[in-house]
Amino acid sequence: MKKILLTAYAVNPYKGSEDAMGWNMILQVARYQEAIVVTRKNNRAAIEQYMAEHDELKSLFSRLSFLFFDWPEWTISWKKGPVLSMLYYYGWQFTVAFWLKWKNYPADVVHNLNFHNDWTPSFLWILGKPMVWGHVGHHPKTPKAYILPVYGKAAYLKDRALWVLKNCFWYLDPFLYLCKVKADMIICMNSEVVKHLRLKEKFIIHPSVAAEQDQAPALSTKNECFQVISVGRFVPLKGFDLTIRSFAACYKRLSPVDRKKAKLTLIGTGPLKKMLQELVIAEEIAQAVTFIEWLPRENLKEIYASASVFLFPSHEGAGMVVPEAMSYGLPVVCLQNCGPGELVSAASNLIVPYGDYSETVQMLAGKLTSLMTNRAYMTTEKQLVQERYESLLNWNVRGEMLKNVYSEVLKTKIVNLKTYRNEYA
Repeated sequence: MKKILLTAYAVNPYKGSEDAMGWNMILQVARYQEAIVVTRKNNRAAIEQYMAEHDELKSLFSRLSFLFFDWPEWTISWKKGPVLSMLYYYGWQFTVAFWLKWKNYPADVVHNLNFHNDWTPSFLWILGKPMVWGHVGHHPKTPKAYILPVYGKAAYLKDRALWVLKNCFWYLDPFLYLCKVKADMIICMNSEVVKHLRLKEKFIIHPSVAAEQDQAPALSTKNECFQVISVGRFVPLKGFDLTIRSFAACYKRLSPVDRKKAKLTLIGTGPLKKMLQELVIAEEIAQAVTFIEWLPRENLKEIYASASVFLFPSHEGAGMVVPEAMSYGLPVVCLQNCGPGELVSAASNLIVPYGDYSETVQMLAGKLTSLMTNRAYMTTEKQLVQERYESLLNWNVRGEMLKNVYSEVLKTKIVNLKTYRNEYA
C-alpha cells in the first residue's frame, strides 16, 4: 500500500466549505492508501473529537496519522483579515516544507491538498518525492456590471485589487513558477486554472467539491409548494442580488394562485444581509421570502429535501453547496462560468450566460418559471442532476481520482509521460 504525505491547511469535519473539502478528501485518500496528514494545530480538537465519535470509520482512521504544525502563538497575532491571513498561509507552506524535510518522514508521494489556491505556491518539491499539487483554483473577477452598480465603488475596487494581486503572483512570483514546474501532477478545480497558470502538461481538470453519497435520495415528487432555495454567505461574490431579483421577476409573472405556491428561502449570513432584506421589500416579495441564519447540517438536510430548485447565480470558482443540492436531486439554476457553470451538466438548459444585467435577471427568471410550470422540463433536468451527481459529484469519485493520480505520478516519474485530462467533459 502506497504512503502519501499530505499537507492540508484547512481541515475540520464539523465545518463546511474549505474545511469540509479538506476532511473529506483525506478520508478518500485513506480508502486506498496510508497517509500522514500535516495540518494546523487549531484543527486538532475537532479532528480528534470526530474520530472518537465515529467508531464505524475506524478502518479508515487506522490508515491515517495526523501531525500538527504552526508557528509559535506570539508570531501569528497579526494574522487578521484576508490579505494578512494569505501572507501567513504563504509562510506556513514555506516553513512546513522545511520542517518535513528535517523530519524526513517516509512517503511515496507528497501532496499539497489545500487551501485550494492557485496563486500561492507549495514548497513540497524540496522533499524530492513525486509531488501532487491541488486541487487548486481561484475565484474569477466579478463582471463590472454585476458588482459596481449593485454593491458600489468600494466593493468593485476591492474585487479588482484582489485580481491584480493574483496576477502579480501568477506572473511575477518565482516560487509559484517553481511549484508549477516541479509538480508531477496539478489537479485543477476548473478550466480557468489552466489558462492563468499557462499549463500545457501534467494536469487534470477535476472538481474539488462533492457531497456525501448517503445524501442522495431517490427522486421523489415534492409537495405543491414551489420552494426555491439558495445557500451561502451574503457577500457580493455570491450574487444574491440576482437571486432575489430573478425570483421577483418570476413571481410577478405568475397567476395569483401560483404565487401562493412560490417561495424563496435564503440561508446564510454576512455583511449584506440588511441590504438584501431591503431589496426584498423594494421588489415587493416579502410575503414569499424567508431569511434563515446558518443551520446545523442536519437541519439543512431537511430544507434541501423539501426544496424544488436550487437558485445559485454565484460568480465564484467552485461552490460546495452545488453538489450538496444536487445530491438531493435539485435542479441548479446558475450562471455560465468556471464555477457552478462547470459543475452542472453541460446538457442542462439551466445555465444562463452573462449579458446585460437586466437581461440576465429575466433569463434566470425564465428558467424558474419553466421549472415551475413545465413538469416534463423539470423531470428532464432532475434526471440530468442525478446522472451528474453519480458520475462526478460524490466523494467516492474523488477517491478513485486520487488513486489514479498517485499511480500516474509514480509512473510519470519514471517514463516522463505528458498528461492532460478534463474530467468535466
